[in-house]
Amino acid sequence: MNDEPLIALRDICREFQVGDETVHALDHVSLNIHAGDYISVMGPSGSGKSTLLNMLGLLDQTNAGSYRFAGRELTTLPEEQRAQVRRDNIGFIFQSFHLIPRLTAAENVELPLVLTGMPASERKVKVRQALAGLGLADRADHRPAQLSGGQQQRVAIARATIMHAPLLLADEPTGNLDSHSSTEVIRILEDLNTQGITLVVVTHDTEIGKRARRRIRMVDGRVVGDDA
Repeated sequence: MNDEPLIALRDICREFQVGDETVHALDHVSLNIHAGDYISVMGPSGSGKSTLLNMLGLLDQTNAGSYRFAGRELTTLPEEQRAQVRRDNIGFIFQSFHLIPRLTAAENVELPLVLTGMPASERKVKVRQALAGLGLADRADHRPAQLSGGQQQRVAIARATIMHAPLLLADEPTGNLDSHSSTEVIRILEDLNTQGITLVVVTHDTEIGKRARRRIRMVDGRVVGDDA
């Protein structure tokens, strides 16, 4: 494995003011994440798991510390450049799917490609391939309300990976699914990891967390365990 990490966090701090109290959501977190890692992040509610994921995904900014991605310092980047790094390098999967209700499955998956200015004919081919690869070829014209929870999450996975981003961040990806759909979704994510995508999964589910090759545990904004 290359010694140069894909991601290097050094003394990352994120604080929020709640009334008169300062909440240390991330308290001097330092982590190396290498290309191809499969990591679960676990811990009690309020431990900083989702804040860490938001930080990795450039959805939030640090109060202090350094974030390097592929050797590039991102901490001080202006928002326009942060958005470009997100678009080109990071896919997101959320518990509540975040699909646009009025768009079909194909149109939801197509959105990231539209933002790049890719010609429509090329977009359609890529979307068809992505949906077929996840067993959704016959659901391309269905809107989210016409799909099961598991199917909606597979559409979300197709959208998150359509740009072939090297990093995939999943925040409680099975939280709204039954056990069968949960197993199906995790296996899809693990298959993507075997293809080289770096996978970070935040979960409350201990059984899902144990599946990862590396397991990080957080308490009160700190990393208290990092097991491979």
